[in-house]
Amino acid sequence: MNSQTNHLKTGADILIEALVQENVEYCFGYPGGAVLPIYDALYRSGESLEHILCRHEQGLIHAAEGYARVSGKAGVVFATSGPGATNLITGITDAMMDSLPIVIFTGQVAQAVIGTDAFQEADIIGITTPITKHNFQIQDARDIKKIVKAAFHIATTGRKGPVLVDIPKNIQETIITQQHDDKIDLPGYQPNVIPHMNQINKLKEALRNSERPVVLTGAGLGVSGAEKEFKKFIDTYQIPVVSTLHGLGVFDGEHELFLGMAGMHGTYSANLAIHEADLLINIGSRFDDRLTGAIRSFAPNAIVSHIDIDPAEIGKNIHTHIPIVADAKEALESLNKAHIKTHSIGAWRDKVLALKKEYPLWYKTGEELISPQWLLEQIYEITNGDAIITTDVGQHQMWAAQFYKFKKPRRFVTSGGLGTMGFGVPSAIGAQLAFKNDVVVSINGDGGFQMNMQELATIKEKNLPIKIIIINNEALGMVRQWQEKFYDERYSSSLLSANPDFVKLAEGFGIKGMRVKDENKVKECLEEAFNYDGPVLIDARVQKLDLVYPMVPAGRGNHEMIGVKSCDA
Repeated sequence: MNSQTNHLKTGADILIEALVQENVEYCFGYPGGAVLPIYDALYRSGESLEHILCRHEQGLIHAAEGYARVSGKAGVVFATSGPGATNLITGITDAMMDSLPIVIFTGQVAQAVIGTDAFQEADIIGITTPITKHNFQIQDARDIKKIVKAAFHIATTGRKGPVLVDIPKNIQETIITQQHDDKIDLPGYQPNVIPHMNQINKLKEALRNSERPVVLTGAGLGVSGAEKEFKKFIDTYQIPVVSTLHGLGVFDGEHELFLGMAGMHGTYSANLAIHEADLLINIGSRFDDRLTGAIRSFAPNAIVSHIDIDPAEIGKNIHTHIPIVADAKEALESLNKAHIKTHSIGAWRDKVLALKKEYPLWYKTGEELISPQWLLEQIYEITNGDAIITTDVGQHQMWAAQFYKFKKPRRFVTSGGLGTMGFGVPSAIGAQLAFKNDVVVSINGDGGFQMNMQELATIKEKNLPIKIIIINNEALGMVRQWQEKFYDERYSSSLLSANPDFVKLAEGFGIKGMRVKDENKVKECLEEAFNYDGPVLIDARVQKLDLVYPMVPAGRGNHEMIGVKSCDA
């Protein structure tokens, strides 16, 4: 690399210095005209900051999301102006809804032509205002370090989220002879992390009087790093635990007290426990509609306590009797300080654990093609439940949530709030870079895989040993499921009759491709793939008409699930 010797520092150089000071490991990007000064500065800076060249801006921001989800650090993104920036919109929205810390740097046309519809100009500040935690457009090159520092602070504190920094090209090119003080002062941004003890005491009193308590784990519990404090709380009071989609793994999925995921495709025992509870303790979940079902029927008999770092979420969807605005770890530490005498909940616990055994998740095997649920169980067994699992969105996503028993936090990487197809493969890139020695498995549908399959080039270029498994039912499976159940089997544009040959496609990118369609060959196929030192793509031909059950139909309460079977059925 060329050195910086005798080179006057530009705004772009200062930006790279600021990122190094923030201990950024990777930046996920794609160059273009309005960021050429940044890429030139990156080239001259040496190898302190590794750039990951993805093949599409949507792919690179999903990669940054995967990195942020598993590492807890901010994912960093570079994109050029205009279409480069607008291609990020889906990923920014996804990060906003799933509270992921992403710092996005977009190039912008020179200040002199902003507002003239210059080549590749787009008002990215106006466009992203509703979908970012905050955004900046740098007007003075001397403010670069201060704004970068503020962006990382905002993205990674409180309720985490995406922050965008737009940098006009002339600002990147400006020679910097002096800089403004980089001390940040954000008087309007002071997230509260310490719980109010009056509210903690109210929750303790409710717990003391409860006969049917349930704890709901959300993503915020894992983000706070509170798994030890949470385990101590559950060990003390022996309360049954249910989870949201993003809360999976905060509590051991094989623990006796874990009832499973709640909501639209949750377990019967989890949903019935919430429906019959007299106390629901929500830690770090925002009570989204896929969890609650019909609000009128959600936890109708329960005192609801909601612990969340974002006060805007408390009471937004579900009436909350005991609000606690705090970091989950801080709240649990306060709850754990003094053991309180509670009612015996043995009968309640026995009842919901009996429901867990009597109404398990179920599926059919022995048909012509592979059972997708059984396949997920085989992946769980061969990885011993220790893999990082990324998914795309659809039936396979729900089967992964149901049948891969997550034992640790930050091991399930999926698009929850926005439900973004195309998320699975690129997010695996970021996850694998965050933990290079861990096994990363990307579970995809044949539809979602095709939305960002160009990122196979990035996987090959970096030789990332990701195991990509396509749950191939030749359909947009969840769309087809809804059409079957609620649209009289009118499969309008949901059947994929012209899929490519995924094995040849993988081989075209220089990646090992495999195909399996016989359950008797699955274990052999998985062993070969997981023993292979490099990336592998498996085209798994699964039963085409399988549905995700149980299911709560839209507009119904969670106690009105369909597709529930007892173990004796």
